[in-house]
Amino acid sequence: MSHEEPDLEVPEAKLLKDELKALGSAGLPPAGATEVPLIERLEHLKGDLTVKSIIAGLLVAALMGATYPYMVLKLGFGPNVSVVAAFFGFLLLKLFDVVGRQHYNRWQNNLVEAAGTSASQTAFMCVLLGAFDILRHNTNGVLGIELTPAMAFLWLTTACTLGVLLAVPLRRHFVVDEKLPYVDGMAAAETILVMDPPRDASATIKRNALRAFRAVMWGVVLSGLVMLFREDTKLFPFIPEGWEAPWVFLHRVTLEVGPNNTLSQVVHGVVLANLAVGASYSLLSIGSGMIIGLRITLSMLIGILLAWVIVPYFLVKYGVPIHHVKAGHEVAGAVMVATDTPTRTEVLFWVMWPATGMLVAGGLTALALRWGILIATFRSLRTAKIGSNELPLSFVATGVAICAVALCIVQATLLAMPVWMTIAAMVLSLPLMLVGLRVLGETNWGPISAVSNMMQGVFAALAPGNVMANMVASGTTGTIATSSEAIMQDYRCGQIIGTKPRNLTIMQLLAVPVGAAAVSWMYPVLVSAYHIFDTTDPVTGKVIKAQLTSPISNKWSGFAQILKDGASALPTSALYALVIFSVLGIVLTVLESKPRFKKYVPSPTGIGIGILVPFSVVLTMFFGGIAGYVWEKWFKASADVYLLPLASGLIAGEALVAVFASIYLAAIG
Repeated sequence: MSHEEPDLEVPEAKLLKDELKALGSAGLPPAGATEVPLIERLEHLKGDLTVKSIIAGLLVAALMGATYPYMVLKLGFGPNVSVVAAFFGFLLLKLFDVVGRQHYNRWQNNLVEAAGTSASQTAFMCVLLGAFDILRHNTNGVLGIELTPAMAFLWLTTACTLGVLLAVPLRRHFVVDEKLPYVDGMAAAETILVMDPPRDASATIKRNALRAFRAVMWGVVLSGLVMLFREDTKLFPFIPEGWEAPWVFLHRVTLEVGPNNTLSQVVHGVVLANLAVGASYSLLSIGSGMIIGLRITLSMLIGILLAWVIVPYFLVKYGVPIHHVKAGHEVAGAVMVATDTPTRTEVLFWVMWPATGMLVAGGLTALALRWGILIATFRSLRTAKIGSNELPLSFVATGVAICAVALCIVQATLLAMPVWMTIAAMVLSLPLMLVGLRVLGETNWGPISAVSNMMQGVFAALAPGNVMANMVASGTTGTIATSSEAIMQDYRCGQIIGTKPRNLTIMQLLAVPVGAAAVSWMYPVLVSAYHIFDTTDPVTGKVIKAQLTSPISNKWSGFAQILKDGASALPTSALYALVIFSVLGIVLTVLESKPRFKKYVPSPTGIGIGILVPFSVVLTMFFGGIAGYVWEKWFKASADVYLLPLASGLIAGEALVAVFASIYLAAIG
């Protein structure tokens, strides 16, 4: 899973597991039973690479690679893209059947889904591109680097290909021998099997499979139409972007002289509308809330209330310095003063520190609590082996060597990264990748954020004060870990369906450069259209609010600033908040690790992400969480069939229109 959340409540397609079995099909093999010895025999594996499956896979990879950055930068995490890719694979393969012989089956869809997942996981690293941009913006160009599309493509392609190849020898160990669940892979397998019920299955199952697909299409159409007519899309501006809260705390009005010596009233205080407090008219946010569940969206709601209502009130009430002004000739640089009318950017710069503290401390605590898992990982690797149905080990070793050399060259020539530091980053990524694969397999949580922050600390010690080295090296480890996690989920899906692992690997490798090209090209287009930080219109002087405020990017860049400048870079009050929320993150992580407490304890990750995501986005997600909870609680039978497909369609529809709209706007200038 590419998102940052360890306990997302993803609905399972229980229709498959329960109904197939009840209606006479063998259904899914029970976990830990005889599925592995049987499924690992070559004669029982299917899924040959064909022209149609490769073309469909590359098309889905391009589609997912182009749309996924919008989802990640908009929401702050990556939804379960494997299920969405499976639905698009079903659609394309069925369309190909119209012009050719019957071709669609679950094994072909598994190959197409693997390509879509690989491209999406590559595109997930748009958070790193965003971190460079935010760092450069926050430091007025002193720190950070502007990655061109060509630079981003080469970097992501080499690093992600390396991650895929490094994961190949570990498939048999983690998936076959250890039998780790990899929940997202299981959910994707269930979805794919729903789309291809057995030929002798009952009419009910076949009808439900068609209903699930129709739910996806309805979701795509409804979400796409709303986005098409929203004002922020700038195509057919009919629907406002959202509702803005009309309230002002600590309200005060003064008369001030305008540019033409005219008096005008100026409102002072915490203007909630200026802080993006409200609700967005976004079905993508509704669908995301339906998928991640009520507990996490409620935790995120706590985060936004703290960050955008409670904290701004006290910052203004007690005159906390948060407003940057240019210093006079006698003082170098800039100084901070109090303001009675804070902007969203000023509040974000303050609240990002406690959010970063909670997310980093909570993530590292979660890893520490799983120390037994980590020890078991390294001990059990002594018996790891590669199967005969995978790419030959000689091919893998050659590919790893080529990618390692290429990565050293790319980072040395384009990113001014010393070769020894690139080698150190690759070496350190190996144990962290193993840790990530084990934790992901057992908890469905990909700890990329905690791992990357840990690497930031390591490279801050290896190269003190070198922020570029810090960002690039931690980005390298994060990229390798992310791509290895993606392929392990697909291996688990393929094991359930019975797809040849060798061909899954080939599809993943083919999709990596497609995903890298898509995100490298789409990222600057999306940022130009929707903005990743607040900017000022040079003509009107109006503040243009960022619609792509990626929390992971903010945390990544913020942690780099902390490591470079130390505590002196923070406002004193923000430093206190950072310490308090770091401790709170540790406490909440320990409490939620206890099963009897978990449902009563808010998620520290949810709170931290909620602080950084705009209020309007999270509030709408919370409504989606309520809708999903009520649906599953009161109408479980229909929720098992429709909830996950409909939510996936709602996510995909808005993202597709946003991408096409941004391309159109860029084309017309």
